[in-house]
Amino acid sequence: MPALTVRRPATPPRAVVLLLHGGQARSHRPTRPWNAAALRMIPFERALARYDGLVIARLRYRVRGWNGREQSPVTDARWALADLRARFPEQPMVLVGHSMGGRTALAIADEPRVRAVVALAPWIEQYDPIAPLARRRLLIVHGDHDRITDPAASAAFAARARTVADVSYVSVGGTEHAMLRRAAVWHELAATFTAAAVLDETPTGTADVRNVVARVLAGEASLVV
Repeated sequence: MPALTVRRPATPPRAVVLLLHGGQARSHRPTRPWNAAALRMIPFERALARYDGLVIARLRYRVRGWNGREQSPVTDARWALADLRARFPEQPMVLVGHSMGGRTALAIADEPRVRAVVALAPWIEQYDPIAPLARRRLLIVHGDHDRITDPAASAAFAARARTVADVSYVSVGGTEHAMLRRAAVWHELAATFTAAAVLDETPTGTADVRNVVARVLAGEASLVV
């Protein structure tokens, strides 16, 4: 079974965030608790926990791979959303995914009550559909030094998705796929945008991040930080 770790806020829940980690193109090996891709989402959880009222759920997939038509993490993520809807039946939801988790988030954005998606260095193929994002708000963030997933593919997907959704693409200068360089920028961008999208929180954090998120919320299509 997939594993879902849920962090409840000290205050009444106002929104739910589902964190989706990366993986591999093909693998049926089990995803263990110490898997590096899964652990990489913990700093995002901590950044989000600064905001009152956010339920933060981290999903660990059954297996490590996407696995072609099986789309293994998509099945797990839909299971997680159904579980969260049952626990929190009135709160809007945001999906935050890295790499394969970003692709997963884009695929399940059509789930009820999903309001926004944050795709971090997502793995995107040119045939991936934009229909699940209809009437959603989408933020794609990609490092300009990424050699694992393609920033150009992300930018092209953002351009396509603008026909159905509110979309912004942010390029993070000097950073790679693991999001370790300038890590605080990645964490702040995801958390600040999420809080603004579903809690109507005024952008906080460093001046650079506040400025970028304010411009994203104003509808700018492409930015650099």
